[in-house]
Amino acid sequence: MWDLLFNSGFLVSNTVTWILNILFSIYVVYNGRKNPRSTIIWIFVVNLLSFVGMALFFMFGRDTRKSKMFSLKQENDDIIQQLSTSQYDKISEDKFRYKVSEIEKYNQLVKLNLISDDAYFTEDNDIKLYYWGEEKFLALIEDIQNAKRTIDIQYYIFRTDKIGRLILNELKKKIKEGVQVRFLYDALGSRTARKKYFKQLEQMGAQVVSFFPSVLGIINFRINYRNHRKLVIIDDTVGYIGGFNVGDDYLGESKMGPWRDTHIRVEGGAILGLKLRFLKDWYYASGEEPNLERDLEPVFSGQGQSATQVISSGPDTMNANIKNAIIYMINSANEKIYIQSPYLVPDHAVYEALKIALLRGVEVNIMIPKKPDHAVVHWCSMSFARDLAGHGANIYAYHNGFLHAKVIFIDDMVSTVGTTNLDERSFMLNFETNMVIYDKDINAQLTKQYMIDINDSELLTVEKFKNRPIYMKLREPIARIFSPLF
Repeated sequence: MWDLLFNSGFLVSNTVTWILNILFSIYVVYNGRKNPRSTIIWIFVVNLLSFVGMALFFMFGRDTRKSKMFSLKQENDDIIQQLSTSQYDKISEDKFRYKVSEIEKYNQLVKLNLISDDAYFTEDNDIKLYYWGEEKFLALIEDIQNAKRTIDIQYYIFRTDKIGRLILNELKKKIKEGVQVRFLYDALGSRTARKKYFKQLEQMGAQVVSFFPSVLGIINFRINYRNHRKLVIIDDTVGYIGGFNVGDDYLGESKMGPWRDTHIRVEGGAILGLKLRFLKDWYYASGEEPNLERDLEPVFSGQGQSATQVISSGPDTMNANIKNAIIYMINSANEKIYIQSPYLVPDHAVYEALKIALLRGVEVNIMIPKKPDHAVVHWCSMSFARDLAGHGANIYAYHNGFLHAKVIFIDDMVSTVGTTNLDERSFMLNFETNMVIYDKDINAQLTKQYMIDINDSELLTVEKFKNRPIYMKLREPIARIFSPLF
């Protein structure tokens, strides 16, 4: 009798679980990301792990994207769109005259960014590149100290360690001088920060807001759709964008060792793009009524010679603006492509574009870190690296600490530097911002640094991939199966 009851209970339990798995699989189809590979893998995970798989899907898999999350007042949106449309029309009608004639052959890239992201084109920018935390933070602190009106700061990760507290102390000094400070941080990325330091800023008069805050303190179930941007705008005349977050580890003070990144300091018309991006994020996170007349000081013309566009993308944009710009750059390269990224997990479109470039005879150079910060993602990166090496790409494993730079540049003119990694998470799940730069000198500076980095790297040849231990060869393709989930 007991055996019968036990078997009956077991049968009922299995049947209920099976029905729930079927129902939840249907839920995944309708509420998961609109990527067939991702949907299939999530159905597999749910049916394999049952209730655990369902919990994981709610944390990582749901498509909770919103259209037009970040917006200005309609009249402000209209003005910006009119500016970009006017530039687009002039370029299309061959009425726009570039200061540097070589940019003209990249008309289609300029137009792509204009029409997809209202990325206004400016040619008056003075750009300085930073590759190490010490020089970047010294410059940033000096600019903060020289601020007269406004300081707007936005970081994915802001730690309240030595460098974090140093920056916060400088902000406090400026608040006392009457400078308006707005501080936006991502709740998940900055989850380990001691919030008492942020509250001190608020008590002194700063505005401090977190992006997608958690309702359970340090536990945040909204793992995806994080604001990965790193922006600083000071007095609407100086801006920063790039890969560096704020923390002692970005100064090389961690188990990862020296930290190699790339960051931009810019003066000129590009400030308008950076400031508008910050304001859209700020208005959404703070709930404030958009008011450009109040929040946007006149952006004065710069004295530089670099042409740029500031482009953004995220779960709220109709198009993957940054990914599309990267694909166009890859497709338009005639001689060489240089890529630096901490992760090499491209989606199918980017992967195929790289393969086609190799088939066209373009030299493709890709640099990733040898030391991983996320093991499974690194295994997946190595799987893509092995395949691309097999197609003729030069794959470099950087070993002088950790490589966190997010840089792509082609031939001798166009480059992009920003917050976007070469992975599906950056392309689809995170809010990102990049600067596309049309400048031979900047391209030459990036090339020079790349050559320096090659000296601190190992070339991963096809032969080296073949001679690796069997466990590496087995784990990497398995990790790659789950790449749409990363």
